[in-house]
Amino acid sequence: MSGGEARDAKKLVRSPSGLRMVPEHRAARSPFGLDEPPWVPDKECPRCMQCDTKFDFITRKHHCRRCGKCFCDKCCSKKVPLPRMCFVDPVRQCAECALISQKETEFYDKQLKVLMNGATFFVTLGTSDKSELMVCRLSNNQR
Repeated sequence: MSGGEARDAKKLVRSPSGLRMVPEHRAARSPFGLDEPPWVPDKECPRCMQCDTKFDFITRKHHCRRCGKCFCDKCCSKKVPLPRMCFVDPVRQCAECALISQKETEFYDKQLKVLMNGATFFVTLGTSDKSELMVCRLSNNQR
């Protein structure tokens, strides 16, 4: 294995939130990545943090994988991909976080591909009134 392959190696990790495929080396992480949030402890949330429904034997508590807050099933029922946290499968998210994740996925699927292929922009430097035409292209590792 070459040095580049070792740096780009990934490992499968089981977290309380689900399976994640994370880079073995911190330097290989994407600058767009998010760390898993700390979960609100169960004893600190007797009610849904969205609709205020009381948790009991029938109404179970669920944690949003993106924000870590506690919700009932109705308020945290969406399973949405969360690539910024390296999850292998779509994960449970509250409605607000699911919307953000969906918008991010749209951005990565559409806009980021444009930037990786190269795009032309008018760029204004500093306090100048003059814009310059520049080509912007991200490298494959998005750095």
